[in-house]
Amino acid sequence: MLPPVNFLGVVFALVSAVSWGSGDFTGGVAARRSNPFFVLMLSSLSGIVILLICALLWRESFSSLNSVLWAMAAGVSGAFGMAIFYRALSMGHPAQVAPVAAVIGVMLPVGFGIFTDGLPDIVRLVGFAIAMLGIWLVSQSSSQKEEDRITRLEFILACLAGMGFGGFFTLLAQVEPGKIFMPLVVCRCAAFCTALLVLLISRKPIPSLLSNPLALLAGVLDMGGNLFYLLAKQQTRLDVAVVLASLYPAATVSLACILLKEKLSLNQWLGIGFCLLAIVLIVL
Repeated sequence: MLPPVNFLGVVFALVSAVSWGSGDFTGGVAARRSNPFFVLMLSSLSGIVILLICALLWRESFSSLNSVLWAMAAGVSGAFGMAIFYRALSMGHPAQVAPVAAVIGVMLPVGFGIFTDGLPDIVRLVGFAIAMLGIWLVSQSSSQKEEDRITRLEFILACLAGMGFGGFFTLLAQVEPGKIFMPLVVCRCAAFCTALLVLLISRKPIPSLLSNPLALLAGVLDMGGNLFYLLAKQQTRLDVAVVLASLYPAATVSLACILLKEKLSLNQWLGIGFCLLAIVLIVL
C-alpha cells in the first residue's frame, strides 16, 4: 500500500486552489476591459516582479538547464491556456467555464502521475473520481434561460484552456526538487514573452501598463497559485497535488456568487459537497 499523503502537501495544494480561483475570477473581470493576451502580459509581469524579489530574499540559485527548459515549456502551455481561459471567463459565465477547464486540465497530469508514481489505493482513486464529479456539478446552473447557459463557444474555449492547464501542471512538475522561485520566474517570463509576441503579431495596440490594475492583481493571485502548487508537488504525489489544486472553481464560483450575484443551484451545492468529500478521501 502507498504511504499516506503528506499533510503539508495537501495544505499547499488547497491554498493553491484558493489563490488560483481568486486569480481566475479577477482575470476574467479584467479581460472584459482589455485583450486577453494583454491581461496575460500584465498578470505575468506582476508575478515576475514578486518572484524575483522572493528569489533574491531567499538567495535561491538559478535552476539547471533541464529545469529551465521544463519551466519554459510549462510557461508557454500555461500562457495559451490562461489567455483562452480569460477570454472564456469574460464572456459572462465564469461559474460555469472554470469547472469545465478544471476537469479537462486535471486529466492529463493525473494520468501522467499514475503512470510515473504508480496506481494509488482504491480510496484515493474514488476521491479523484468524486473530485472531478464535484467540479463538474459546480458548473451546472439552475437557470433555464438561454442567456444564462454556457454557450458552445465558451465550452470549446474552456476545453482548450483545460488542455493548456494540463500541460502546465505536468511540465512544471518536472523541475528539479528544492527549486521554487527561479523555475517560476522562467515560467512567467515565457508566458510574458508569449503574450507579447501574440500581441505584436496581431498588431493589437498595447495600452499603458497601469491601464488595467485588476490584471496586475490577477497576476499576483495566479503567481500564488503557481507557487503553492509547486510546493505541493514537492511534498506529495503529482496526481494528489493536481486534483486538490484543481478544486479552484469553488473559489471562482463563490466569488461569482458574492460579487456578480450568480445564484448557486442545487447541483452546484451538491458539487461543493462532493469536493469536500473528495478532500477527505484523498487525505486518508
